[in-house]
Parts: sequence; structure tokens; C-alpha cells
Amino acid sequence: MTRLFRAPGRVNLIGEHTDYNDGFVMPAAINFWTSVEAKRRSDRIVRLQSQAFPAPVEFTLDDPSPQPCRQWWDYVRGVALQLEAAGHIIHGADLRIASTVPMGAGLSSSAALEVSTGFALARLAGHEVPSRTLARIAQAAENQFVGVRCGIMDQFTSTHGVEGHAILLDCRSLEYRPVPLPDSIRLVICNTMVKHELNGSQYNERRADCEEAVRILGVASLRDATLAQLAEHSLPARILMRAEHVISEIERTERAADALLRHNLSRFGELMYESHASLRDHYEVSCPELDLLVDLARRLPGVHGARMTGGGFGGCTINLVAAESVAAFTSTIRTAYHQSTGIEPDIYTCQAVHGVEEVLPF
Repeated sequence: MTRLFRAPGRVNLIGEHTDYNDGFVMPAAINFWTSVEAKRRSDRIVRLQSQAFPAPVEFTLDDPSPQPCRQWWDYVRGVALQLEAAGHIIHGADLRIASTVPMGAGLSSSAALEVSTGFALARLAGHEVPSRTLARIAQAAENQFVGVRCGIMDQFTSTHGVEGHAILLDCRSLEYRPVPLPDSIRLVICNTMVKHELNGSQYNERRADCEEAVRILGVASLRDATLAQLAEHSLPARILMRAEHVISEIERTERAADALLRHNLSRFGELMYESHASLRDHYEVSCPELDLLVDLARRLPGVHGARMTGGGFGGCTINLVAAESVAAFTSTIRTAYHQSTGIEPDIYTCQAVHGVEEVLPF
């Protein structure tokens, strides 16, 4: 019997590069999905076919020394390995994968793939893996097998999304609270069409910079540091900039959640612009195309705030736009961006949705 599972991508409203520093983030799961048609096999072979990469791929769960291939299926194989390492023995399966999550756009296509396939493999084997456990398994797959030292935000959002809400997530305790998104706004994502690869060195270098700041400051993580502490220590210039961003971004995210709960959209927008400036100037993960989209957006009526979203080095901006202004915003941004860059941007108006699920009946 074939069963259907799906997991959403995510957009992060604020709180960038804070998750692996034990800080706060505020993402929302969005209505772009990775879907998996899954059928249990009688052996220990996992056979994959992707709509994006049609050539079939297979691996055995009994490989005594599995090694990453630096291909898309590493995410699936890594999750399978981590499921069994956590004591959830699984079976071979035929998996047909399709996704509407744009790849390389900073909307967590990798997490949606990890969570959807991990959920499918667990369910086919009769395991009810708790959502928090599944998020940790998916993160471990990316950290330990794929080689991207990501935090937990992407996988947690894909497993715990709440319809109509963003999530304020404490990445240390994994406690979270849903934050309602006002009906008067829309989440509009603008894709620069500049691709990035987070398993390149730049992402991991930023994390190493944060770890060096932690070592110098003598704290458990940058979550425990303050801007006043930075002034008391002599940090190399680059390390100082990285720490300044993370510490201020954690504070901004908490303030942004309070602003949204009070329906203070102008204050929330101010914090989004501050976040982008810090990511651009201190964390140095923006790019000219992202900066251009933010600059264009802040001039337009009905825009409460805009910032880059995701790991950076390309990808997307997230814009909070009044519902009645979305059509004009989309038209103006598309024209102005194309005139400046020669690139036709993809623009998506998104809804906040629930997390991973099995689609019944199929």
C-alpha cells in the first residue's frame, strides 16, 4: 500500500543565525511542501526517485560504513541512519519525492526533505516518533552526515508549524509559543534567484566565529553574553562583529514577538530593518541583490517591514505587507528589480500552515 506524507518549508520572520547560538527565532511554516509517496519493501533497500532529479537512486540500510555522496539523497540517507541510531529500526522503502519548496532560496527545502522522508520511514515501520525527536533526528542528519552545522530552527518549524501563526522558539529549551499573524497582513517572499549552498564553507565559518567568541567570553553560548560583556573583552574585529549581531538579534527577536502580540506592526517592521542591517554589516551574509530588494520594499506603501531571510549569500527577503497592498507591491518590486539586475524575481504570497503530516486518504 502506498501512503502519502508531506512536510512544509519555512520562512523566518526574524532571528537569523541565532538558533545555533541557543537563542530565539520566530519562523512560520509556509504552504510550500515536500511530499513523499512511500511504499514499504520487504528488504532493507531504500529506493528514491525525485521529481527534480528523475534518475532513481538506492542505498541499503545494512551498509556497514555509509559515506555521504554530496548529492541530494544524502539528506534522506542521513535521516535513515539517525532514525536507527535513535533506536527506531526501519524497513526498506520505495519513496517518490516531489516538492514545491524552492531550492537554494533559504526556505528550508533541505529540512522539508529530511522531515518528510524521516516521518515516512518511521511511520512505514510503525513508529510514532515524537515531533521534537523527529526534529532533532533531522538536524543530526544534516550536521553529522551532510556536513552542514545548522541549528534546529528549520527542522523544528517543519515538524511544529501552527496554522495562521509564527512560532517564537527558544532554541535552547525547545519551548515555543505560537504568535498569531494578523489577518490584515500577508507574508510576501521575494526570491533574488541567486542560489546559495549552505554546505559550503561560509555558513560553517560563521558558526566557528561564534564558537571563538564563546571561548573568549567564557560563556556557555552567545545566548548568555551581553553587549556590555563584549566591551569588556578584546575580540578580533571579525569575531566582535559576529557576536554583536547574534546578541542583538536575540534581543530583537524577543522584542519583535512582543510587538506582534500587541499588533504593533510598525515596531515589528523597524526591528526587521534593524535585523537586515546587522546581517549585512556585522554578520556579512547579505548580498547586493538582497539589499536591493529590501531597499525597494521599504519605499513602498503598505510595507510594514522587510529583511533577508535564511542563511544568506543569496535567497529571499521576507516582507510584511498589508493585504490590500500586495498586488501593487508585487508588480512594483518585479519591475524595479528586473530593471536593476536583469533578473526576473519569483514572488510568493504565503500562508502559515501546520507541520508534517500523513495525508489521508491516499
